[in-house]
Amino acid sequence: MGRMHADEHAIDTALVERLVRGQFPEWADLPVTPLASGGTVNAVYRLGDDRTVRLPLTGGGASDIAKEHRILGALGDLPAAVPAVVAIGEPAAGYPWPWAVHSWLDGEPALEGRDAPARELAEFVLALRANTADGPPAYRGKPLSPVDGAARRAIEELSRTGEPFDAAAALAVWTEALDAPQWTGPPCWVHSDLMPSNLLLRHGRLNGVLDWATAGLGDPACDLIPAWNLLTARTRPAFRDAVGADDATWARGRGWALAMAVIQLPYYRHTNPVISANARYVLTELGCRPAP
Repeated sequence: MGRMHADEHAIDTALVERLVRGQFPEWADLPVTPLASGGTVNAVYRLGDDRTVRLPLTGGGASDIAKEHRILGALGDLPAAVPAVVAIGEPAAGYPWPWAVHSWLDGEPALEGRDAPARELAEFVLALRANTADGPPAYRGKPLSPVDGAARRAIEELSRTGEPFDAAAALAVWTEALDAPQWTGPPCWVHSDLMPSNLLLRHGRLNGVLDWATAGLGDPACDLIPAWNLLTARTRPAFRDAVGADDATWARGRGWALAMAVIQLPYYRHTNPVISANARYVLTELGCRPAP
């Protein structure tokens, strides 16, 4: 695989070891191990047994370090663990941006199409939504209309790539989402990037939720995306019932799931097999791609 981004910084174990040794000498003797990840913003390494090191791959992700620190500090009690920010590192050793050390959370990333705990996921979404702390606007907590142009261009691009893909079906899903009534309630806390790789399962239970830089206040529809990027036709109704999604919110959630998939698949199809496979799964679940 090549780099995911044209402006991606070269990061390897030796660099992480130099950064840790230079700024946190108390951890200098801990082993540094690269972690396989479907993430697109950070390179992630395990530090010893109970920490992870997260380094932005590009300058665009560098501001997320401070943002995620603030967000994690604003979260109340939730029914699944969230990482704690243990330390913030500074640019050094040829690495140009801030970086972070987080606490380690046990669990294995969820896999799309498996029996995921739909009701537990709904409980987590509702508990987060009930948070009363102030927060920033969520990355996907806005209306869908500003994404309309990008989504339509991505649908057109994807239809030219040779992927098995029903552009007409995708446009129908997208149009229904755009036409759905907008959220008129107060902004809610949302994660807005509940990808399977951000959901850690342990013994079949939801144990932890990662990657909080996109979180904040907005339309709760964006936290329905796991209905299509993780769950199945069998488990999806239980999630919808438990989270209490009305028709309009459900339609907007479908729109966010579609937009993410059609934008991600052409961009990552040759560089990130985890993201590409998930995008294909979403399109299949939405009826825009034949089942394998």
